[in-house]
Amino acid sequence: MSTSASGTKWPKTVPPLTPAQLAAREAWYVIWLERYHNHSVLDRFNTGFPASLPLPANCRTLNIGPGIDQKLGTEEIGRQEYHVLELREEFCKRLTELLPADRVHLGNIEQRQAFPDGSFDRVIAIHVLEHLPNLPAALDEISRLLTPDGVLDVVLPCEGGFVYSLARRVSSKRLFEKEFKMSYDPIIRSEHVSQLWEVEEELFKRFRVDTARHYPFRVPTDAINIFVGYRMKKNA
Repeated sequence: MSTSASGTKWPKTVPPLTPAQLAAREAWYVIWLERYHNHSVLDRFNTGFPASLPLPANCRTLNIGPGIDQKLGTEEIGRQEYHVLELREEFCKRLTELLPADRVHLGNIEQRQAFPDGSFDRVIAIHVLEHLPNLPAALDEISRLLTPDGVLDVVLPCEGGFVYSLARRVSSKRLFEKEFKMSYDPIIRSEHVSQLWEVEEELFKRFRVDTARHYPFRVPTDAINIFVGYRMKKNA
């Protein structure tokens, strides 16, 4: 266990869920990804921001936690050697419908992967880092996998901010509670284990910001924005 300068202890203990809550959470993943995600103006930023950035030459990309397919749609996959690392085996099976099987990898970025050091020119993590109980280990592994000049493209929710919390209440929370007739609060506490400032604290220890964009307002204030996107490079 380690403690950050601000007092955050890693790895975090994830709040436990009841069997009914676990079943609802797993069902919700699929419902959200298939029915709702990537079908709104808000979600277009999630994939659109990384896809708008220039690709490194002869780019070899690793997308961490792409889910089913919603994080691939805007990527120019034909212009890069595109790999995905996904935690759920059933999602990996779906991803092989979109990518060659040898580019779909089952694994947890919080653990060491089989790739050699410096295997990728670019790593993408869209709405992933806030979920990781052992975020420092994951970021160390990402750093290992990147080439010295590689880039990390991340999109994060402004977790803990007023506008983001309000947006959740009128979107995912409302839809979940209508679908499952139970509170969404324990589910999201077990999923978003870190607030934005905690994720940024660990990111900035290892990476420097090359490009930043807040959404929907360009003003770099987390309280009034819903998402923030970064292109980052490894610290010297």
